[in-house]
Amino acid sequence: MRELNQRIRHLEMPERLHHLPIDDRGFPVPYFVAWLDGKPEFRAFDGEKMAICVRHKRCWLCGQPLGKYQVFVIGSMCAVNRISAEPPSHRECALYAVQACPFLTQPKMRRNEVDMPLESTQPAGLMLKRNPGVTLLWTTLRYFPFKAGKGVLFNVGDPERVEWFCEGRPATRAEVLASIDSGYPLLRAQAERDGPDALTELAQMHSKAMELVPS
Repeated sequence: MRELNQRIRHLEMPERLHHLPIDDRGFPVPYFVAWLDGKPEFRAFDGEKMAICVRHKRCWLCGQPLGKYQVFVIGSMCAVNRISAEPPSHRECALYAVQACPFLTQPKMRRNEVDMPLESTQPAGLMLKRNPGVTLLWTTLRYFPFKAGKGVLFNVGDPERVEWFCEGRPATRAEVLASIDSGYPLLRAQAERDGPDALTELAQMHSKAMELVPS
């Protein structure tokens, strides 16, 4: 963590993020983060801010208006099913996140769910609780929110550009393939419960995702 903190200090923070509060460790607190008892709870998001981002087309990370291009920060399995639990951001905000966020830059890090506040808001849908090892910046011109249980998920739309990252740097083909290979059985197990049609659809989505793997 000390090495990460030192590296973050040398990163140039996008101007859009300068207005964000800084936590006790020196990390900027993204717009979406929930505040509980006066402290940021990075493991949960603010449901009202989620609504603002979707309704007013604002950046998930800085809270400012988005432009023509919208960038989702997703894992490898989201590249397969094209579904995100979070709305998009500016590319410069997303690029900073994949270089600064501890969970995104440290593949061995696991989500800490100890003492999660009962009032915290969690993502909709069935989340794969793993660190995917690589992160994908998915740039698109449009996306489509849809209801999922009591929450909302996002179809990320067709990509205009994809950028794979691992440990805060561009990911290699081998790293991307390893992430897809390790996560795909989890999606396949879900599809098997839904029947043959779901398996066929998943295989087609997997084939499309493989076209996005770096050469």
